[in-house]
Amino acid sequence: MRLPGTFALHHGGSLDDVQVAWRLAGPASAPVVVVMGGISGHRRVYGPPGEERGWWQEIAGEGGAFPSGQSRVLAFDYLGGSGGTTGPRRDQPPGSFPTVSSHDQATLLALLLDHLGIAAVPAMIGASYGGMVALAFAERRPERVGRLLVVCAADRTDPMSTAWRSMQREVLRFALDCGRPADGLRLARAMAMATYRSRTEFAERFAGEARRASPGARFTFPVEEYLLARGDDYARRYQAGGFLCLSESIDLHRVDATRIAVPVDAVGVDEDQLVPLADVRAMVERLPRGRLHRISSHFGHDTFLKEGEKLRPLYESLLPTS
Repeated sequence: MRLPGTFALHHGGSLDDVQVAWRLAGPASAPVVVVMGGISGHRRVYGPPGEERGWWQEIAGEGGAFPSGQSRVLAFDYLGGSGGTTGPRRDQPPGSFPTVSSHDQATLLALLLDHLGIAAVPAMIGASYGGMVALAFAERRPERVGRLLVVCAADRTDPMSTAWRSMQREVLRFALDCGRPADGLRLARAMAMATYRSRTEFAERFAGEARRASPGARFTFPVEEYLLARGDDYARRYQAGGFLCLSESIDLHRVDATRIAVPVDAVGVDEDQLVPLADVRAMVERLPRGRLHRISSHFGHDTFLKEGEKLRPLYESLLPTS
């Protein structure tokens, strides 16, 4: 979808001729459900057997907990990211792309629904950054969504989480200044991965002893190898500018929960380091029609990617009954 003219941004500035990449998958007669994930999420939520996998494949793919066969799943690439939607280009100086808000993503989603001729959707699922976008959408366009399922997200960001992400961005900026964008992105993502999971999971998975590749070489730790491997994988697929833009967008996120009139099922995870359960509970107390669902998972903030069975009843309850 192309938007001719100027697209004004929430924090000031604008973009010209914005392009939005989207995907709608599922039975043509089924209700449309919007699905949005973290800043690494993209328009391909799941793929049929034999085709390219999506970022939510374990949950929405064949046999998964989300009943994708009973819905049409709509998703889009975020503005300012590394996908097909307008974002920082590799030939642009780092930081030159304007600041993007969760409200800007919500506006693009509304324009996409207009483009598709969809007046309203019965439900939105938003996890992590996607939950922030869903909340921003519902705050200003309550007539266009029936209900929200928000997982590991709140109406505002936690200062400690902002501290971690701010330092990730500083590491990346330092690497960019040194002419080593891939190395910086690798380290920033590795640092981020350490906050996505829980202390319990790391203790179970990485309790092995440090080792040396050769006599006299430095010691490396199992958890270090895991984090850097995830960083390498991320750096191959994403751009430094997109990481900077969307990481900052998370920390700028803020909505007025008292103005969100639609029903919201909010999932808080005991072990989530980035979005503490207390923050989700406080948001629910401000929501006019909010319900808190508390679960425990050693996957921490990544619960929405892994705990399909624990969340299955909520996924199934979203779809209209015939």
